[in-house]
Amino acid sequence: MNAKERREKIEAIDKKLIALVNRRSRLAAIPTAGKGNRAAGYSPAAEEKTLRRVGRLNPGPLDDRVLRNVYREILSAGRSLAGPLRIAYLGPEATFTHAAAREKFGAGAEYIPSESIAGVFRDVETSAVEFGVVPIENSLEGAVTYTLDMLLDSPLQVCSEIFLRVSHCLLSNSPLPEIKVVYSHPQVFGQCRGFIQQQLAGVELREAASTARAAELAAAGQKTGALAGKLAAAIYGLKIRRRNIEDSAGNITRFLVIGKRASPPSGRDRTSLLFSLPHRAGSLHDALNAFKSRGINLTKIESRPSKKKAWEYYFFVDLEGHRNSKKVKAALEELESQAKFVKILGSYPVGEAG
Repeated sequence: MNAKERREKIEAIDKKLIALVNRRSRLAAIPTAGKGNRAAGYSPAAEEKTLRRVGRLNPGPLDDRVLRNVYREILSAGRSLAGPLRIAYLGPEATFTHAAAREKFGAGAEYIPSESIAGVFRDVETSAVEFGVVPIENSLEGAVTYTLDMLLDSPLQVCSEIFLRVSHCLLSNSPLPEIKVVYSHPQVFGQCRGFIQQQLAGVELREAASTARAAELAAAGQKTGALAGKLAAAIYGLKIRRRNIEDSAGNITRFLVIGKRASPPSGRDRTSLLFSLPHRAGSLHDALNAFKSRGINLTKIESRPSKKKAWEYYFFVDLEGHRNSKKVKAALEELESQAKFVKILGSYPVGEAG
């Protein structure tokens, strides 16, 4: 087959693919979804089932992860027929939270930055947006305690989760040998010490409020660069001079998607909850036995001061299983009989852990 014949065959396949994608989007459209009810067009459980099915049906040679990303954009485009989902995220634009939101909801959504985690919760609670994306923990730095505190008082549900590998790049419109000044957040400088010592010796390092602000400053300067994520390069018109410059390749941040509607079972779910206990010996041991005795695996446990009474704590727990499953429901009922307070934050599909 010569080049002309190959190109003609590819164009014929593209024509069929475009027709099929449009047909699929029309079939999948939710009739009740519209500007006043856009959230009805997104079901985390249904989407995850679709993506898992894509992986099972994939004969190769494309990797399952690659094909899932393609389908995620197809699903995003289909949802946009009823009007784009509005997604609030901890800004500014081009941060890792922004990147996580885009990875989850695709190009068909509208992304609205908020200056604080509290602002994201407020935007969802007031229906200014359908969903919000906030960080909850980092594999190196630990829990984002402010998000934990917001979940305590908010009526919102956790309906999905996102794992994002935190990978830093050197961004600049100048070649590396010409760079004189590099901007970034202080934490990022600390995460890229090896690269800085080896490749940026003698370069002036200037702190910025965020990696997004660092990219903005680099784009406006001469012989300047930034340590930031690859999304910042696209948004601020910078070239990626070096990729994956962080010292640790295991830096992963977990984000939560918050909304007003509970997520039904997907077949592989996680449940998040918080509770407080009487101040007596063995109360935590007894509470956790409700899960151990039923073979329920706890994937996270974190304590936080209640801020209502000195030395009183809330416990945040993630466990495997959906709140509606018989086993989990029985464990939660036993916990409620022992605890002073229990709040189910949500059950949702388990995300891909980076």
